[in-house]
Amino acid sequence: MSTGLIIALIVIVAVVVAVAAVLTLRARGPRHGASLKRRFGPEYERAVARHDGDAKAAERELSERVERHGSLQVRPLEPAERERYEARWTAAQERFVDAPREAVAEADRLIAELAGTRGFPAGGQYEEQVAALSVHHAHHVEGYRRVHRVAQAHPEGAHEGAAGTEDMREAMVEARALFEELVRPSRHDGGHRAAAGERTAAPATRRDGHRTPSLLHRRQAKES
Repeated sequence: MSTGLIIALIVIVAVVVAVAAVLTLRARGPRHGASLKRRFGPEYERAVARHDGDAKAAERELSERVERHGSLQVRPLEPAERERYEARWTAAQERFVDAPREAVAEADRLIAELAGTRGFPAGGQYEEQVAALSVHHAHHVEGYRRVHRVAQAHPEGAHEGAAGTEDMREAMVEARALFEELVRPSRHDGGHRAAAGERTAAPATRRDGHRTPSLLHRRQAKES
C-alpha cells in the first residue's frame, strides 16, 4: 500500500470520527440541557439571564459547578449542633423586632457558618460556597444571596422606613428556607441521628413558620 493511500485513509478516518463526535454532542445537547434545567430549576434561569440569554454558556457554567461540587459529601449534624443552630436562628428572628439590620447580618453569618459545618466551602469563600450550595440546594440558594446582599449593604445607603424593613423581612423569610434545609437531618445521616434530629427540628420549624411575619407587625405597632 502506497504512502499516499495510507495518508488518505488516516484523513478519512479522522473526518469520520470528528463528524461522529459532533453528531453525538448535538444529540446529547438538548437532553443535557434539560437535565440541568431539572436539577437547577430557578438557578438555571438565573444563569441564563446572567449570560444574556445564552443557554449554552449558562449550561457550561452549571456543568462546571456540578463537576466541582457534585461529589461533595455533606457532613451530618449532631443533635446538639442542630439545637444550637436552631436556637441562634430563633434569636436572630426575635432580634429583628428592634434591630432588623443586625438580625439580617446574623442570619447571613449563621448560614455561612452552618454551610461550612456541613462541609461546604467555608473560610470566607462566599462565591464558592454559593456555587456549591446551588448544586445541592438550587431551589433555595437565592435566599442566601438576598440576605447576604442586604447584610453587606452600607447602612447609610439603605432605604429607611417600612420599605427597607420589609425588604429585610422578606430576605430573612427567603433565607430561612435554605437554613431549614441545611439544619434538618439528611437521608445520609443515619437512622438514629435522623430520628433525634426530627425531635429537635420539628418544633423549631413550627415556631419559625409564624414568628417572622409577625415581627414586622409588632415593630409597626411599636412605632405607631
